[in-house]
Amino acid sequence: MPLVNSTEMFKKAYKEGYAVGAFNVNNMEIIQGIVEAAQIENAPLILQVSAGARRYANHTYLIKLIEAAVETSGLDIVVHLDHGPDFETCKSCIDGGFTSVMIDGSHLPFEENIKLTKQVVDYAHDRGVTVEGELGRLAGVEDDIKVSQEDSSYTRPEEVEEFVARTGVDSLAIAIGTSHGAFKFTGEPKLRFDILEEVGRRLPNFPIVLHGASSVVPEYVDMINEFGGKLDNAKGVPEEMLRKAASMAVCKINIDSDLRLAFTGTIRKHFAEHPEHFDPRQYLSEARTALRDMVRHKIVNVLGCNNKA
Repeated sequence: MPLVNSTEMFKKAYKEGYAVGAFNVNNMEIIQGIVEAAQIENAPLILQVSAGARRYANHTYLIKLIEAAVETSGLDIVVHLDHGPDFETCKSCIDGGFTSVMIDGSHLPFEENIKLTKQVVDYAHDRGVTVEGELGRLAGVEDDIKVSQEDSSYTRPEEVEEFVARTGVDSLAIAIGTSHGAFKFTGEPKLRFDILEEVGRRLPNFPIVLHGASSVVPEYVDMINEFGGKLDNAKGVPEEMLRKAASMAVCKINIDSDLRLAFTGTIRKHFAEHPEHFDPRQYLSEARTALRDMVRHKIVNVLGCNNKA
């Protein structure tokens, strides 16, 4: 079964009122844990790779690991570039086997964002690859994404129709109050569902994407803090808010920080309890299982995409 793009996956998600999880991957164990969870829950799946992950693990290693996941799982899997910074990076991923890319021109003026996004769309569509664009800027820090609260901005609903029409993008990431990383809010979390509703009205049957949507699960924050970490002020997006977004126009929800917290927290705990261990298979196996269980929870309780593959 080959890799697929996101077209049919998003059509079904929009029609049936759920979201597909887009989980960031960096190594073999993370890929295995995510894919096993999707197998168990019979869920559609997007594995996404950031520019930082490509530098860390090498494009070829990651694409071969994902191809192995397709072969061994029998699942339809989209491999997606997360936050492509420029045309050259998107082109490299398209030429290297990715089936979906995001071009992030959200930091550019509106006309420049359209020009860059359309350049990527034209190249991608000629090769059967889908494209995600972005309007509005999320605050936070994660991998190469560093946006201050002052520089963040909500998506302007009055711009979305023109942007989609002129670029030809297949999905659109919007900013409604989520944030990258584990430290998302200083006060009470609030998502602008009025913006999401207006975007959905202006773009009927069009897939919307939420970035920065980890919930920062307290269990793993506490685990990291207990074993030497310093995440006392970490606060994520409440899962009930994400469930509501998934029932509206949102067809793709990105999840990264929660995976890192589960993986790292489990490893910290393992070494605290077994300081004599030095075999990576011992602590990475536990981390992979914890990550798998985290993804299963997200699929069932947040995304609502179990039994939708």
